[in-house]
Amino acid sequence: MLLGPGLITGASDDDPSGIGTYTTAGASLGFAMLWTAILTLPMMAAVQFICAKIGMVSGMGLAGALRKHYPSWLVYSAISLLLIANTITAGVDIGAIAAAINLLIPIPAIVLVVPIAVGIVALQIWGSYSIIVRTFKWLTLTLFAYIVAAFLAKPHWGEVLKATFVPTLRFDNQYMTTLLAILGTTITPYMFFWQATQEVEEELQMGRATLAQREGASDKELKFAEIDIDAGMLFASLVFYFVILASAATLHATGKTKIETAVEAAQALRPLSSGVASILFAVGLIGSGVLAVPVLTSSSAYALCETFKWKSGLSEKLRGAARFYAIIAVSTLVGVIVNFLKIPPVTALFWAAVINGILAPPLLVIIMLVSNNREVMGARVNGLLTNFIGWATVAVMAAASLGIFLTWGR
Repeated sequence: MLLGPGLITGASDDDPSGIGTYTTAGASLGFAMLWTAILTLPMMAAVQFICAKIGMVSGMGLAGALRKHYPSWLVYSAISLLLIANTITAGVDIGAIAAAINLLIPIPAIVLVVPIAVGIVALQIWGSYSIIVRTFKWLTLTLFAYIVAAFLAKPHWGEVLKATFVPTLRFDNQYMTTLLAILGTTITPYMFFWQATQEVEEELQMGRATLAQREGASDKELKFAEIDIDAGMLFASLVFYFVILASAATLHATGKTKIETAVEAAQALRPLSSGVASILFAVGLIGSGVLAVPVLTSSSAYALCETFKWKSGLSEKLRGAARFYAIIAVSTLVGVIVNFLKIPPVTALFWAAVINGILAPPLLVIIMLVSNNREVMGARVNGLLTNFIGWATVAVMAAASLGIFLTWGR
């Protein structure tokens, strides 16, 4: 089957943090950020393919490759950045799931946070994660309701096309912060580690139990991975584009430029009728959240276990990989604390994306160094085009990070 880790990664990229960020961008800036969907698609595809290739060629996850070939200070720095980004994002995503359930059932969202977190951890430890992934991957398709809502809102399509293909650039803090949030939630740290590790997991499922059996990748295997990743990133970008478009055509067009709650975010789907919109938004947010949170916490656990040579894997039983599941549990429960800081849910989602945007560039530099290291990759080092897009991604994200500090107070 061609569609595997790449499609799952693409689906999890449209997590509640992403949906909250894209909705905020459309509400606050209108169509001005539509062009970023065009900009980020090749960046997403290139970065995820590089990460997949590292896993396939080295036979190890990204953390394992770093541990084997680079000094420990670099490994620990990379893992620390990943843990910070993943824990915060997992926490706000859990809060978003709670807020979405509150749209369907009149139970206070804060009351639901801990049971949701415990349920997700229990699911990862004792449930069949592969079945859950398949189920919720399809539930996230409800987010395509934004496409319908965008058309029903009847935007001025001339303005939409212009905003899509002609970048609107401003150098005030609101614009730069929103740009960084979009980059941070689209090209996000957990995806780097998850992609590489899942390629290794796929090979383990094929019976390639030893490192020697997993090392190296054929042209056919790399082509299949590229198709898988391109499909996943295209899926993610379509949702990304139409969430901004629908939010701009509804919320921004009616003067609703600041949103803080899930109810306000759901109003972007109001052309479908308010009742249906709330249900679609809630189901999509729950689906994307329950898919994304295990991916976030598992990528942290995989990275730490690879670093210290501990047994890991969602296919492992609790007794055989106790440390792996302990990391998942602790990461999830620490993330829960974020929800008791009394930050408005959509605001929390947005700032989680900003934090990811700040932490991503140094991790991307490390990934580019690994993928060009012949000791790790052999003849499969990056080609000219892949290197150009990869380093351009580093430059764009670093510039956006610098931009929010240079425009502070403007």
